[in-house]
Amino acid sequence: MSEQSSGRREDLASACCNEEHTVVFATMRPRLLGIAYRILGSRAEAEDAVQDTYLRWRAADKADVASPGAWLTTVCTRISVDLLRASYRRRVDYVGNWLPEPLHAVTENEAERQMDLASSLSTAFLLMLERLSPRERAAFLLYEIFEMSYADVAASLDMNETNCRKLVSRAKSRIGDDHRRYNPTVERQEELLAAFQAAVRTGHPTPLAHLLARDVRLTADGGGKVVTLNEILIGQDVLSFVTDNLSQWWSSYELAVEDINGSPGLILLDAGKPVGALTFAYNADGEVTDIFVVRNPEKLSNLSLTKVH
Repeated sequence: MSEQSSGRREDLASACCNEEHTVVFATMRPRLLGIAYRILGSRAEAEDAVQDTYLRWRAADKADVASPGAWLTTVCTRISVDLLRASYRRRVDYVGNWLPEPLHAVTENEAERQMDLASSLSTAFLLMLERLSPRERAAFLLYEIFEMSYADVAASLDMNETNCRKLVSRAKSRIGDDHRRYNPTVERQEELLAAFQAAVRTGHPTPLAHLLARDVRLTADGGGKVVTLNEILIGQDVLSFVTDNLSQWWSSYELAVEDINGSPGLILLDAGKPVGALTFAYNADGEVTDIFVVRNPEKLSNLSLTKVH
């Protein structure tokens, strides 16, 4: 065999190997993005974490990787935890209320897991996770949402299994009963979205009033980039704000119903450009407990359809 021919075969083998590793990563990418987004609450930072994971995967000696899925999950988790620590420091100077970056997402998984995965993308759930330290947050998500074993979670966080169990237990204790996520029927959510749109268009409160909890809250995030509420409105003030103020300020905008953070929400459009995203949280009776409004343009620039697990 000639040296040239041998070289071509080696190049072909290397190309095939690289293609195989690329396919492995592509298969895992939705799951990695799902983990990173839930840890970080930011699609942009989650994309950065996944991209960094890919670069490390390309450079890794695959002969030392026993399980590509476990390796990629571990690397992505650790990168996300480091990014979250840095993000927490930046939020000290954040102007107004901080809300997670809205994700126009579709989840892809088996039917019995679809609802649980979708609800763990909700704004209310991500805000609940803000009570946890970065490592607590990662451990809780990997164990509770992605159903990894304690041994695998411990390996991902570079700790022993006993301490990992304590970490998850402490996370559950800090969250309390708030980890329960209520998902009203699709019909109920559609009724709420129609009533909210009608209240904004007409200024009439009655249809919407019947769907709001007595202590409903409205939280808006402008990030100091646009004028919005810095305080959180509660109770009757929420309804008055929607019918008296938003009905005037948003009169020229279009409200489009889209899946946002795992459930139907609204995207505020100005000449087809997203200028706001609204998501909702519900109680066990199907009443709206929270309205979350993201108006920070930096958090809307990446608002597009993304597949996550």
